[in-house]
Amino acid sequence: MTVSQTEVKFGRLSAALGYRFTRPELLRQALTHRSFGSPNNERFEFIGDSILNYTVARMLFDRFPRLSEGELSRLRANLVNQSSLAEIAQGLGLGDYLYLGEGELKSGGFNRPSILADALEATFAAVSFDTDFAAAENVVRRLYEQRVSAIDPTKHAKDAKTRLQEALQARKLALPKYRILSQSGEAHEQWFKVECDLGELAVIVTGEGGSRRAAEQQSAEAALEHLEQKLPSGKKRA
Repeated sequence: MTVSQTEVKFGRLSAALGYRFTRPELLRQALTHRSFGSPNNERFEFIGDSILNYTVARMLFDRFPRLSEGELSRLRANLVNQSSLAEIAQGLGLGDYLYLGEGELKSGGFNRPSILADALEATFAAVSFDTDFAAAENVVRRLYEQRVSAIDPTKHAKDAKTRLQEALQARKLALPKYRILSQSGEAHEQWFKVECDLGELAVIVTGEGGSRRAAEQQSAEAALEHLEQKLPSGKKRA
């Protein structure tokens, strides 16, 4: 594929990112999974992860001057985890641009959260290599601006499992039970499905993620929504 053809192929993605590459081959490498061959995006991920973590940390630091280091860390963890990255990548249509090996194509790799998340991080690195850190930071800020603005620190400074535990204790209810329903994928790309059981309320919800912790957090968030519907804050079970 010539450079001009590559520029045409990536034109829509560049518009969604808010950044136009002067060296489109960097973007291509960022979107190339190791199953496709070399060069691929594995080393780019290393840089992209650092750019992402710093930028989101700075956004939170500036927006919430009263939060502690621990509270800021929890907020950042919720924003930069695999699920959030994959969701942003899907919004960009990133899966349509991935270079995958035949096996990954057949198994639906273009929709796999781990692959999408890694490619998005690698894209941040590609921007920094194409221009500089500030340009990559601007891309991250653009993609995360609405998410950071929507945060209510009174609800999300603590992770979902902690908030669920405190909500149940406040209502004098038993703590939740988490169970792994399924676990799939290779060691470096596992996918978990977990259920959260609020026994006394006859509520069982599920969550999924690239780690057991991420799946438990997602199920806890869903359980919190059910708890508030069944037993709003300030009300205890009779």
